[in-house]
Amino acid sequence: MNVPSDNDLALMKFGVGQPVPRMEDPKLLRGEGRYTDDINLPGQAYAVMVRSRHAHAAIRAIDADEARALPGVLGVYTAADLAAGGFGPMKCPVLIPGRDGAPMKAPVRPALAVGKLRFVGEALAFVVAETAATAKDAAEAVVVDVEELPAVTDPVAALAPGAPQLHADVPGNLALDFHYGDAAAVAAAFAGAAHVTRLDIINTRIVVNAMEPRAALGLYDAEKDHWTLHVGCQGVFGTRGSLAKDVLNVPPEKVRVLTGNVGGSFGMKAPLYPEYVCALFAARALGRPVKWTDERSESFLSDHHGRDHQRLAEAAFDAEGHILAVRLTGYGNAGAFIYPPLPATTNSVKNIVSVYRTPMIEVSSKVVFTNTTPIAAYRGAGRPESNYYMERLLDTAAREMGIDRIEMRRRNHLQPEAMPYRAP
Repeated sequence: MNVPSDNDLALMKFGVGQPVPRMEDPKLLRGEGRYTDDINLPGQAYAVMVRSRHAHAAIRAIDADEARALPGVLGVYTAADLAAGGFGPMKCPVLIPGRDGAPMKAPVRPALAVGKLRFVGEALAFVVAETAATAKDAAEAVVVDVEELPAVTDPVAALAPGAPQLHADVPGNLALDFHYGDAAAVAAAFAGAAHVTRLDIINTRIVVNAMEPRAALGLYDAEKDHWTLHVGCQGVFGTRGSLAKDVLNVPPEKVRVLTGNVGGSFGMKAPLYPEYVCALFAARALGRPVKWTDERSESFLSDHHGRDHQRLAEAAFDAEGHILAVRLTGYGNAGAFIYPPLPATTNSVKNIVSVYRTPMIEVSSKVVFTNTTPIAAYRGAGRPESNYYMERLLDTAAREMGIDRIEMRRRNHLQPEAMPYRAP
């Protein structure tokens, strides 16, 4: 019989809707947390990634002879090694349909670059050694011969004729042309409006800068043909599923993902990353645990970034300042590879209304590949951006129409008698 702990008993007295005190803070504030880099196993080796210094380049050759000859180096691996070991590429886990049901273009991402480099910081090889310092020295000894290619970092420029192409199977760099709403009805609302407010708004690209940089410790049990990954992530089941199905090609029960204290994620640590795949590959190749811990400067290049939207936000009002329709049109920068582009698409749809009575909405987003670090969910994943669009529209409309900004909100705020409210 399982005996409830003191914490369990303390929580049992609380019902739905009651505040529940946090129990973990004293341990964390005393520095007694256990993060991924705190985990060490007997015989573990250390991995360091070799990263691209070019935004766009064709790989001619990777020369690792000098690195392999350094004392303490256990191995230097490239994409060819992963492929020979049966490791598959990483895939976008959610495909969002585009305008009129058109499929989203989501090229698979190899854990190590194949053929060419698409952003500064992309992993193209990795070194494993007896110590982290030795692995770092060896990584700097790897010589990469490349042919530099023209790069594009702005989504609008990436869609222009003649722009550098990132993926051969994505002509024009357009990953997704997303649309939601009744365009004709929204256009009619704008045409009949007493006032229209328009704002060009840029949500700049940001790095996440988590308290603990990403880290991973991979193990392989040859006798059981079983994989274990210690990693600070936001969802062990999603990580396990992607590893098992897409990369390792094994049943999920052959993979275990363990997460202790995460040290900050807010979406950034949720996806599967190349370094986790590499740690598991080396663990099997060497027959010993392999640990990888990022450094802050590398994190800024290789962790998924957030935001990076360019939008025209528009709102139509009647003569009293009541919202008739809201329309968002613009671009989402996907970076070099795509993950579910929720911030620029479906989450904009769900959150642009905020707390205001809004009869109609229309959201149009072109999600574009560029030679930049990939974008993924971060701190709300489109929710804070959409609220920002709406609040900026209301403030600007209030000034333009000569209405107090608080009164403008009162006139549009959803009232209790409107519930249940059918959102557009």
